[in-house]
Amino acid sequence: MRAGKIAAGVLLALVALTGVGVALSWAPDRPVETLTARWAPSPSQFVSLQGMQVHLRDEGPRNDPTPIVLLHGTSASLHTWDGWTDALKGERRVIRMDLPGFGLTGPMPDGDYRLTRYVNFVIALLDQLGLQQAVLAGNSFGGNLAWKIAVDHPQRVSKLVLVDAAGYPFDPQSMPIGFKIAQISVLRPLMQNTLPRSMIESSIRNVYGDPAKVTPELIDRYHELTLRAGNRAALGERFRQSPSGEFTAQIPQVRQPTLILWGGQDRLIPPDNARKFQRDIAGSHLVMFEQLGHVPHEEDPAVTVAAVQRFLSQ
Repeated sequence: MRAGKIAAGVLLALVALTGVGVALSWAPDRPVETLTARWAPSPSQFVSLQGMQVHLRDEGPRNDPTPIVLLHGTSASLHTWDGWTDALKGERRVIRMDLPGFGLTGPMPDGDYRLTRYVNFVIALLDQLGLQQAVLAGNSFGGNLAWKIAVDHPQRVSKLVLVDAAGYPFDPQSMPIGFKIAQISVLRPLMQNTLPRSMIESSIRNVYGDPAKVTPELIDRYHELTLRAGNRAALGERFRQSPSGEFTAQIPQVRQPTLILWGGQDRLIPPDNARKFQRDIAGSHLVMFEQLGHVPHEEDPAVTVAAVQRFLSQ
């Protein structure tokens, strides 16, 4: 009954957002080649891995013994870490990528979007780059992925930074409309060839503590990268195959020094989840940014990366 009400509500919202009709929202998949000029300038590169051309940026000194690897969240891209990278790359090697199913990397060739498949992907990438150990930082789904790697491959992770990370079953106070649609199978076909820019704007504003910080260029980025061929279909599969809370019981197995960063205005994964991580990861340290939302690293890179820099210097 509740799922039916949610589906009806989302459908009404979608109709309201499209407003003037589907024609103005017609947005078929775009070949990756049409997006690279704008979203993959230098220092972007594409590396061949597991049947994919992975969009990657690898910056900073190559003699860094423990590079920082940044893992973005659902429907985001490596660009979400621009601010942190600018602040860190002068002294640290910083590696970030578009995870499969998102950004310019595109879908998994095998259609497998389980969390364990993503763990395998990141470890394979570290191997290809010749990295024995790294600092892992992840936001939302990327945070879930980061701590799961730390549990499954502890020797590969020296420190852990969790930014509004998934991991526990949670009850959103508010969810971006795009995520709602992706989780309701009957509505997914609506999104395969339509994607109102207004819906993307609404979704981004939903995860910011201060929606006034959402710029037209930011909306363009999320909108255009969502249109990358295969990404919309992959999103629904990712939600279906990787339910939140699937591996919650393993969180206390994290042994690495861990910094937990959280936006006090996060309505998607509410701040009580931050306190659960702090409780379950021995010796972890929590920093709460009261005015920021679900993507605090993107919303205010300067204040959030300062906490990371202090943590890394310890």
